[in-house]
Amino acid sequence: MKGKSKYSPDEPWIKIENVVASASLKHGIDIRAVRRAFPETEYKPEVFPGLVFRLNRPKTATLIFSSGKMVCTGAKSEKDSIRALKSIIRKMNKENIVIMGKPEIEIQNIVASANLGGRVDLFGFYQMCGRSMGGKIMYEPEQFPGLIYRMEDPKAVILVFASGKLVCTGTRKEADVYRAVDKLRRILEEYNVISYDH
Repeated sequence: MKGKSKYSPDEPWIKIENVVASASLKHGIDIRAVRRAFPETEYKPEVFPGLVFRLNRPKTATLIFSSGKMVCTGAKSEKDSIRALKSIIRKMNKENIVIMGKPEIEIQNIVASANLGGRVDLFGFYQMCGRSMGGKIMYEPEQFPGLIYRMEDPKAVILVFASGKLVCTGTRKEADVYRAVDKLRRILEEYNVISYDH
């Protein structure tokens, strides 16, 4: 399913764009010591309180705060975001910036793009589902061209465009991205508001 270039009604194309993960250390960090040990990092305390630690593999940017909180962005999978955080902690330990105990790492948000491979009648979808689904659907085409669908299970916010393209955000597991997109596709088919070209 992942990375498929040909769209088909039974297999939407889905791409993970960004995974945000956080690590909470059990103690504070001397940000200036990190800056001295890693001069390639960015730290401008008068502009922003966190230090930015970039990695090329996996390509990520991690914000490190003196409280011991770390936030990693830019990873393309849950695995890579966890790998990036562990890699930075290892690098700091090597430079005698001691990290005590195991950090608590949590996935905070996953952003994915998807294409259902068919055109969606947004107005029809809104009319048929808007009332029955309570406050879950928002569609104001004069304000924004997409429809916003807040799914409850799995918990996700999906922006749906007439082209069949989607942006899915708010999940904390990659599996939930696939579940949310598949569930949405089934709802659109059930209400007959998606048309496939083939």
